Amino acid sequence: MTAIRLYDTTLRDGTQAEEVSYLVEDKIRIAERLDALGIHYIEGGWPGSNPKDISFFRDIRKVALKQTKIAAFGSTRRARTTPDKDNNLRTLIQAEPDVITIFGKTWDFHVREALRISLDENLELINDSLVYLKQRVDEVFYDAEHFFDGYKANPEYAIKTLQAAEQAGVDCIVLCDTNGGTLPFELPPIIDEVRKHITTPLGIHAHNDSECAVANSLVAVDCGCVHVQGTINGFGERCGNANLCSIVPSLLLKMGKECLTDEQLASLREVSRFVYELANLVPNKHQPFVGNSAFAHKGGVHVSAIQRHPETYEHIRPERVGNVSRVLVSDLSGRSNILAKAEQFNIKLDSKDPLTVEILERLKELENQGYQFEGAEASFDLLMRRALGTLRPFFSVVGFRVIDSKREGEEKPFSEATVQIKVGGHVEHTAAEGNGPVNALDHALRKALENFYPQIKEMQLLDYKVRVLPAGRGTASVTRVLIESGDRTMRWGTVGVSDNIVDASYYALVDAFFYKLLKDSEAS
Repeated sequence: MTAIRLYDTTLRDGTQAEEVSYLVEDKIRIAERLDALGIHYIEGGWPGSNPKDISFFRDIRKVALKQTKIAAFGSTRRARTTPDKDNNLRTLIQAEPDVITIFGKTWDFHVREALRISLDENLELINDSLVYLKQRVDEVFYDAEHFFDGYKANPEYAIKTLQAAEQAGVDCIVLCDTNGGTLPFELPPIIDEVRKHITTPLGIHAHNDSECAVANSLVAVDCGCVHVQGTINGFGERCGNANLCSIVPSLLLKMGKECLTDEQLASLREVSRFVYELANLVPNKHQPFVGNSAFAHKGGVHVSAIQRHPETYEHIRPERVGNVSRVLVSDLSGRSNILAKAEQFNIKLDSKDPLTVEILERLKELENQGYQFEGAEASFDLLMRRALGTLRPFFSVVGFRVIDSKREGEEKPFSEATVQIKVGGHVEHTAAEGNGPVNALDHALRKALENFYPQIKEMQLLDYKVRVLPAGRGTASVTRVLIESGDRTMRWGTVGVSDNIVDASYYALVDAFFYKLLKDSEAS
């Protein structure tokens, strides 16, 4: 097998998508998942562009990653300055990444109209920027921006820009289809010509404006590229980037290119859903490989055929990417689908035990109500323990009341929560104010619980997300609340669903406190 290096830019290029924004904590959690998936390089951001990315590079150094290398992204030096005086290059080095990737101009049109310098000056700034970085960082990649458009306009000059990078000793030269307009049949002759002049390993970075990003990436690998850039779920500016959730299984299962282990590939769907959840976006159910409908069959000939031989209507076994076959309308659904659901969530239960069916039916019922447990692993753990009867009853909530009132027209609303909890035979009745009803409820629960469990003071609410389900019902819609909590040693996610946003938040908050107490009890 030919080994392919995977370079994920979900945290940089992916955040340029119109509806995507992550907190620093979100980016850290995604990086940890991508590391576990087996991604070789994670582009964390552009440290010279915003404070959030600077914080990410500072915080990610505290995380013990297993294999992935963290890359910082930037540009070549500005014209009319030197590399040692260029703030962008200095900031990249100060971020202390494992790898630095910078882009430069390949298209003569951009050199003249965007940079407003001569073609020779552009070659100089490409070369000396990369030489400067290569002297200070072990691994440096060069993104040849607009390469394919530049090659079509002026092939001789486009090749010269790559040669300027190669002479600097870069580790990989990445051919970028920045506008996303190149078609798959155009790539082979262009890449073949590049390989006549360039011996440095080549990579591909494709955008999806012509719906060809995945195809272009696979064709580029077939033409000899050994480095593939993309994002989870194809997130990115305009129409998105090349979707690694489609590229990776195609490389491994269809093209025989080594990139992940089989075990890592089996977590692909889970990672896809996790990234959707932290982006607060509804997963695309029809997404190839990882979508809910990717291996769904609706009655008739298809169902009977896949029950005998799945390959009759499935191009791969869905379990290879962490998905499952689904029978949508058929008497054949039921226990087989329930057991598939158990395998999906890695639940090791006896298929003949009636409790297994009971647990999994409960899971299906909750998902129909709007629950999703990607990004809410703690709630799923608690669900299993409650059903099995193994969860210690740390506390119970007798009831709560939330008051939200506005005193003056221009003043902020006043929020107060009253909570009654029971721990053993003791009842605690407390009240607290907050910045909004959910914050007041959080404060009241903490105030009551801290009398019995002082360690609750260590726990922080790190993130709070609300999803309206389904769209189109306005204020009558169901809401799903996803909460991320943490203490000095760990982070965990919990979820709650209700047609009342405070009630949904309550369920997620209670699970968060339960999980903290559970983990502390197991550690003691």
